[in-house]
Amino acid sequence: MTSKTVLITGASSGIGLETASLLDSQGWRVFAGCLPGEDLTVLKSRTTDRTTIIPIDVTRPELVSAAAESVGQAVGADGLTALVNNAGFAASAPMEYVPMDLLRQQFEVNFFGQVSVTQAFLPLIRRASAGRIINLCSILGRVTTPFSGPYCASKHAMESFTDALRLELVPWGIQVVGIEPGVIKTPIWKRVLDIMHELGEELPPDARERYGRRFAAVQRQMVAIRDTSSPPEEVAAVIQMALTARRPRTRYLVGKEAALTARLRWLLPDRLLYRLILQRYGLN
Repeated sequence: MTSKTVLITGASSGIGLETASLLDSQGWRVFAGCLPGEDLTVLKSRTTDRTTIIPIDVTRPELVSAAAESVGQAVGADGLTALVNNAGFAASAPMEYVPMDLLRQQFEVNFFGQVSVTQAFLPLIRRASAGRIINLCSILGRVTTPFSGPYCASKHAMESFTDALRLELVPWGIQVVGIEPGVIKTPIWKRVLDIMHELGEELPPDARERYGRRFAAVQRQMVAIRDTSSPPEEVAAVIQMALTARRPRTRYLVGKEAALTARLRWLLPDRLLYRLILQRYGLN
């Protein structure tokens, strides 16, 4: 790549922050997509003037269009080398009782928003030679865990979206890569646990009777999993690899848990895999 320009959504914290910081340090021109009004103190302290903050909310078409126009003016005829679709959040709830507004929000952020951003920035990526799209998927797009159905479903959709793009963009030489982390220690965990606590409090009496004990058990186990999870720097390093490899893989697993889960998904019959998952979350 002669030009190294990248837009990263969700760049104010976690994986997005680490990726912006890493690429900035390696000489990339970084457009850091952040929600309007976010605290950007850490991002600014860890990047140089090679990084430009771009206000964007992937669920608001007018902000997505404005971001694409702003980046387009900045890169000009050279185009945008790469797009990293990283923005996202996780909702956990029993599928029988998940509020439909929350489920729609999960897909608006984790799926529809990613499609919207990709559509808006593809014209800029086509201008660049050998442009790339990196989608933050998840191993939970392949293997579903209890009470994470909303998040897992949105990431399963991202897996299919990534495959469709990869097949359809062949004529333009645009590489499309899926990054599939396991459990990563990022600020997303606080929101996950906050949502779980709020939903646990708001569940109707019959839902608490049916799911209360199991839902609480999963919350406790998720805290334990969070405390032993991999750092976001590991994901950033893999994203950098996917951006710079001459022939990147179609997908990258990140972390030992992701690698083990993918292998078990391939090796084990469904019912045995489900039994192991229930044991993992204290539901056996």
